[in-house]
Amino acid sequence: MDPGQRQDAAGRGSGNWSTASDEGEAHFVTAGGVRITRTGTPFDRALLEQVAMQADQRRGGVLSSGMEYPGRYSRWHMAYVDPCLEVVAAGRRIAARALNERGLVLLPVAGAALHRAAGDSGLPASSPGEVAVVIPEPASSFTEEQRSRRPTVFSALREVVAAFASPEQYLGLYGAFGYDLAFQFEAIRLSLPRPADQRDLVLHLPDEIYVLDRKRETAIQYSYEFEAAGASTVGLLRLTPATCDSPAPGGGLAPLPPQPEPGRYASVVAEAKKRFACGDLFEVVPGHTFYGRCDSPAAFYERLRHRNPAPYEFFFNLGEGEYLVGASPEMYVRVTGDRVETCPISGTIARGEDPLGDAENIRTLLTSTKEESELTMCTDVDRNDKSRVCVPGSVRVIGRRQIEMYSRLIHTVDHVEGKLLAGFDALDAFLTHMWAVTVTGAPKTWAMQFIEDHEDSPRRWYGGAVGTIGFDGSMNTGLTLRTAHIRDGIAAVRAGATLLFDSDPASEERETQIKSRALLETLNSGRLAAAQPADAAGQRPGDGLRVLLVDHQDSFVHTLGDYFRQHGANVTTLRYGFGPALLDELAPHLVVLSPGPGRPSDFGCDALLTELDTRRLPVFGVCLGLQAMVEHAGGTLSLLGEPSHGKPGRVRLCGPSDLLAGLPEEFIAARYHSLYARPHEAGRGFTVTATTGEVAMAIENPASARWAVQFHPESILTAAGRTGHQVVANVLSLCRA
Repeated sequence: MDPGQRQDAAGRGSGNWSTASDEGEAHFVTAGGVRITRTGTPFDRALLEQVAMQADQRRGGVLSSGMEYPGRYSRWHMAYVDPCLEVVAAGRRIAARALNERGLVLLPVAGAALHRAAGDSGLPASSPGEVAVVIPEPASSFTEEQRSRRPTVFSALREVVAAFASPEQYLGLYGAFGYDLAFQFEAIRLSLPRPADQRDLVLHLPDEIYVLDRKRETAIQYSYEFEAAGASTVGLLRLTPATCDSPAPGGGLAPLPPQPEPGRYASVVAEAKKRFACGDLFEVVPGHTFYGRCDSPAAFYERLRHRNPAPYEFFFNLGEGEYLVGASPEMYVRVTGDRVETCPISGTIARGEDPLGDAENIRTLLTSTKEESELTMCTDVDRNDKSRVCVPGSVRVIGRRQIEMYSRLIHTVDHVEGKLLAGFDALDAFLTHMWAVTVTGAPKTWAMQFIEDHEDSPRRWYGGAVGTIGFDGSMNTGLTLRTAHIRDGIAAVRAGATLLFDSDPASEERETQIKSRALLETLNSGRLAAAQPADAAGQRPGDGLRVLLVDHQDSFVHTLGDYFRQHGANVTTLRYGFGPALLDELAPHLVVLSPGPGRPSDFGCDALLTELDTRRLPVFGVCLGLQAMVEHAGGTLSLLGEPSHGKPGRVRLCGPSDLLAGLPEEFIAARYHSLYARPHEAGRGFTVTATTGEVAMAIENPASARWAVQFHPESILTAAGRTGHQVVANVLSLCRA
């Protein structure tokens, strides 16, 4: 959902939503005869957070995009509160409700639209400000090409959109579409009881919208006045009644429902694998629900969008004490002009501990046949969905297995577009994809039946969509994923995984836990911060220690020095060749011999080590530094058959090691060397504690306070798990001891 999108002559766009410039006043007349005056006024962008906080108590919505992906998403932010009208559906009953006096001006227009869709199936109003109808089941069958025109509550929405049709790009219906809407199109045998208060659709018509376009650096408040059938909104208050209050922190809270039973989801995976084996299913996406407490949905939304930026960030107060807060990674359907696009996501792996870990996990993800199959099936189904309503030959994949990174997860994503056939509109595009294969499976109807039969509770909003239907014919919606459904201070977070025959039950269950973690940790962050005392300032291993770093004309010496400084040491760096008197003047607690080109003899290392022996100073060597220690101790250096420069090596511990304490038995580290020492040629007094093949990778002589590594702890190739930092911290601790 992005206002940073402009159409070109072909009606195509480059962002999420189209942008208006437009300060000042503009006038429109809708297809249904409603006269609209729009005023655009700059506003202080800090006002957006205030609007969000107001939506804690009154109906409203905040939508933003925290991701920048060229051709798909750009960053933006918009909000509204006190919409004048809402459209609500439960089953085949759909109602338009005025939320204030301004809404009463528009209610006759919306009500007439509903009646056009329902014929004579109007219902008595439950209040003076409501018009409700029931959309009857169709009397005749529909071809698959016309399935999206089957009479449903969307028939009524289409009439409402037609009545308000205008070129104004921000005017439209904003809100949420529930999962059960699909059952008005697909015959699914329902086995789970639905709660009496379940609503399947809640859409707001805001008449004041705040739009922050980060690309254009504009912040404009759009205010609308309406005139219909001789009545006008001019001078009428925008305020709407408060909704149910969010529960205050503290007592009186309802108990949390039980969390998912360990192993329960894995058993569903095992059951799905049986269905894959006999050909009933190709893939399926069941979910289960985790729970947490939420005192303020608005504050939760603000924390979530900063901690877990996503293309579709949203917060809706839907009224009746019901809230949705989410950071969804996936576009559902976006329509601009006649262009329809989607971005199916499938293929998931956890983030690494650092960029090196990310890179390794991305490699694993992209080389996984199982993960590729997941996305292939999803995109094939998505292309099939579009082919029902798009110009033949226009459906194409414009991005394949693209990487998107989130706070906890890495996904592979395809980008698919098509051109709508004449006679079809944005709602047709929306309905033909219902619901996305990435939240249901394939074949879609059979997958949805499996979900109904194996999940523990109805999905309600999960797996549906959030976003906007524009009165200008556009649409922009995201899937309702990574979403908390909040009632009575309890947030329900449902998460699922895409299952294939290749799925491992335990791994898929872990994936659902990872997917829910970003929301659950954000929910808990305020409570944990309040409950935990401030940490006492812990001493770093290098605090108070003076380190002399000897530079052998090396290209990495300052990064090595930075590692020591990060652990508290006071580092002084000198080029090789300085006089011995400086050792006494500086009085270091530790001397570090840096890497470097050539041989130790090129830098007079033997003479320096003799001076250090005399002063009984601890020494740590890296690469050339290790080689210098080996020669000084009477060892022998050999030449590799092929140099290893900037390459990873698998280092294996081969005995107890103080220097490598806290590291795994095997780890990856960076190599930049041609010279090396064989394990049996490391010199007097040294124990080889790690190797790579026949190369000594770590040597230690605690009695003489000498330690060295052949690998480079300061390289990015040694960064996974902070291996290099651990080595430096260990050296400083050994020196202190």
